[in-house]
Amino acid sequence: MKLRTALMGAVACLGLAPMAHADAHEGERGRDGNVNIIYWQAVSIMNPFLSGGTKDIEAASLVLEPLARYDETGMMVPYLATAIPTVSNGGVSEDLTSITWQIKPDVLWSDGSAVTSRDVQFTFEYCTAEGGGCAQGAKFSNVESVEMIDDKTVKVNFTGPAPNPYQAFVGHESPIIQAAQFAECLGPRAPECTDANFMPVGTGPFVVTDFRVNDVVQFEANENYRDPGKPAFATVTFKGGGDATAAGRAVMETGEFDYAWNLQLAPDVIAAMAEGGMGVPVSAFGTLVERIEMNLTDPSPALEEGVRSTVAAPHPFLTDARVREALSIAIDRDLLVEVGYGQAGRATCNLVPAPALYASDNTACLTQDLDRANALLDEAGFMMGSDGVRVNDEGVRLSILYQTSTNAVRQDFQALIKQWWEEIGVETELRNIDSGVFFGGDPGSPDTFQRFYADVEMYANNFPGTDPQAYLGAYLCENIPSPETQWQGENINRVCDPAYDALWAELASTADLEERGRIGRALNDMVTKDSNIIVPLVDRGRVSGHAVTLGGVILNTWDSELWNIADWYRIGE
Repeated sequence: MKLRTALMGAVACLGLAPMAHADAHEGERGRDGNVNIIYWQAVSIMNPFLSGGTKDIEAASLVLEPLARYDETGMMVPYLATAIPTVSNGGVSEDLTSITWQIKPDVLWSDGSAVTSRDVQFTFEYCTAEGGGCAQGAKFSNVESVEMIDDKTVKVNFTGPAPNPYQAFVGHESPIIQAAQFAECLGPRAPECTDANFMPVGTGPFVVTDFRVNDVVQFEANENYRDPGKPAFATVTFKGGGDATAAGRAVMETGEFDYAWNLQLAPDVIAAMAEGGMGVPVSAFGTLVERIEMNLTDPSPALEEGVRSTVAAPHPFLTDARVREALSIAIDRDLLVEVGYGQAGRATCNLVPAPALYASDNTACLTQDLDRANALLDEAGFMMGSDGVRVNDEGVRLSILYQTSTNAVRQDFQALIKQWWEEIGVETELRNIDSGVFFGGDPGSPDTFQRFYADVEMYANNFPGTDPQAYLGAYLCENIPSPETQWQGENINRVCDPAYDALWAELASTADLEERGRIGRALNDMVTKDSNIIVPLVDRGRVSGHAVTLGGVILNTWDSELWNIADWYRIGE
C-alpha cells in the first residue's frame, strides 16, 4: 500500500493531464504548403535508438512516436496510447511490477498497416538485442519482458517494483518502431539497415521522402495520420549544417526559414537579430546543462584501435580526482554565463538542475579558485615546468585535448577555459568538430562524442519528462561505449563505480517521492562535486526562433522541441 500511495503521489507530481493544444486553424491537411526548419547540427540518421544526438532524435520525432510523451509544462500526455496507466485506473499493478498500455484503435503506420502490441514488443527486443548498441538502453534497464495481451494491449513487466514505470516507450527518445520494417535489423545488423534507419515507417504527422546524410531531409504529410485535419503543412524541408548565427539570421533577419533550433548565441546577438522583424526568439528553462565531460580512459592516438579510449587503457592523469577538481574550480562560470547566455543562462554545479526535488544544493564550484587549483595539482605531484606546463616525476605532462562541436558560444567558452587552465599549468589544445559529425551515430567515425577521442569534451543534453532515473542511469558500468557496442552507450566517461550502480538500483526500486529526490541528488553529487567526472558549467535556457508568420509553436524543454509540429500553421495565409 505504501508503494501504491507513493506512486499516486508521483503521478500527481508529474501532472498527468489530457493534451489540449488544438488550435482554431482547422482545415484540410497540407493546406499551408511548406515549412522550412533549420538545425545547425545536421541530421545523420532518423533512428533515435542508434544516435544520442539531439538533432537526430528530434528530426525522427516528426515520424516516430512513443506511447506517451511530455508537454511544455512537464505533464505526461498520451500519444499512441489511449490514456496514461496508473495504479488508480488499473494500468499499473499494485506492486508496481508491471504497466499495461492500451494502443489507440485508429492508429496506423504511414504505410497504412495497423499499429499493434507486437510493434511495442519488437521495439523492446530491438533495443535490448545483444551487440546492437542501443543508444537508449537505459530506458529498458529494468524491463524484464514485454507481453502481448491482445493486438492493442501490451504489458511491460519489470524486474522488480518500478516506482517510475514511465521510461520505456515514453518520450521522444523511446518511440515505437515498426516490427515489419526492422525485423532483419537486430543486434549487430542494426547499423546496416540503411533504408529503415534513414526512412522509417512511422505514425507521426510526417514521412521522409528524401534523406541526405548531414545535409537535408525532406518530409511530406503522412496521409494516414490519425487527425484528418493535421498537419497543416504539406511538406517540411529540414536543413542541417552551418552554425547558430546563420540559422538565427535565416529566420529573424532574412526570412528564408520558419524555425531555427537552439540559438546558442550571445544575448546581444539574438536581440540584434530580432530587430530584423522577420522572426522572434522564444525561450524556456528545463534540464539542459552545458558541461565538460572527463575521459577516464586514454585517447592517445599512439594506442591501437580497440584499446584507445576503452577501459583497457586508463587515462594517465584524469583518473586522479585532484586533477579533475583543479580543472573544475579554475573556471569562472559566472563569466561564461555573461559571455554566452545572459538571462538565458545560470551558473550551475549540477548535472540535474531541475525539477527542484532532484536539484542538489551543490554550489561549491561556483567560485573560481585558482590558488586552490594550483595547490591540488601540486598535491597530485604535478610541478610547474620551465615552459609553464606541469609534469610529474614520471614525465607525464598535463596536456589536454579539449573538443566540442563547432558553435560560436562553445568556441568562446573554449578560449576562456583554455586561458584559465593554462594559468594553472595545463597545456590545452582546442578542437571543434562539425556538429552533424560530433553528435552523429556513425560507429565508423572517430569524431563522435561517444567515441571520445579527446581528454575532455563539452556539450549539453537533457532528459525528457520530470524524472531523471533513466538519465542518471547513463553512468552505469553497463552503458560504457566500446567497439563491442558499436560505440553506442551513454557512459562516455567510461566510469564504472559499483557504489553508483548500487545507489541507482536503489533509486529504481524506491517509490517514496521524497526518498527518490534524496537518492537522485546523491547520484548527481557522485558524478559532479564528489568526483568531478562531469563538470557542469551552465544551466541553459533553451532559445530558438520562429518566423512571425508561423503559428502554433510551443517551446518544450521536456521532450522534442518539435513535439507539436502537427499543430503548427501559417499565419495570414
